[in-house]
Amino acid sequence: MLTTVRDNEENEFLKQLLIEANARTNQTNLLTIFGSMLASIIVSLACKESEEQIKVLLQEKEVLLKETHHRLKNNLQILSSLLSLEAEYLKDNRAIEVFKNSQNRIQSMALIHDKLYQSKDLASINFAEYIQDLITNLLNSYKLNSTAINLKIKIEDVFLVSDAAILCGLIINELISNSLKHAFNQRESGEICIEFCSLKANLFTLTISDNGVGFPKDFDFQTTESLGLRLIKGLTNQLRGNIDFSNNNGVKFKITFSTKKL
Repeated sequence: MLTTVRDNEENEFLKQLLIEANARTNQTNLLTIFGSMLASIIVSLACKESEEQIKVLLQEKEVLLKETHHRLKNNLQILSSLLSLEAEYLKDNRAIEVFKNSQNRIQSMALIHDKLYQSKDLASINFAEYIQDLITNLLNSYKLNSTAINLKIKIEDVFLVSDAAILCGLIINELISNSLKHAFNQRESGEICIEFCSLKANLFTLTISDNGVGFPKDFDFQTTESLGLRLIKGLTNQLRGNIDFSNNNGVKFKITFSTKKL
């Protein structure tokens, strides 16, 4: 009889222990789940805060880049204006031409920074729009109009990275200026063709030609001492591109380059 009572008491005691153990286990599980949830919330808040900080930093960087391009454009325009003022006091035609050439080169670079300032991504520009504006500036600089010079422009609507755009802009400035100054001497009209296209991803071709008087038959493009043509070769080398030159019924320059190398 006593043994039975003791067994019952022990069974009740064991049941109570099991109940308490299960309760403690459930509490531990709940604490673990709550801890995991709390950790997830903390991590999520930290990530959100980091994302907000990154957004703020990117916005600040964009503002700084825009301001940099804006100031560069303004500084280049000031330099161009100074050259224009200095040229007014010159009497020598050769010196005036040198100043005008320098002024046009500066304007071509200022226009790039103006386009970058207006661009959304700040790393590339709409090159078709840029070429149209550049040619307009050159015609105004040489006091010419499209009725005297027939411009044939065939340009794909492509965006070009800033480094390549600056170099191409300077090349176009030199070649168009050369045609406007020398190709149509003693002629009332002429034709200049400008083509720019993408051959494949990151590979482009710039072609500029005119139907003017051309160069002398014994002209050697590779050994010329002309500053403008030497500049074209140097700029093409910076693009790591190639130049094809022909001197038949006018002149034609075809420059092929890849932006992958820049």
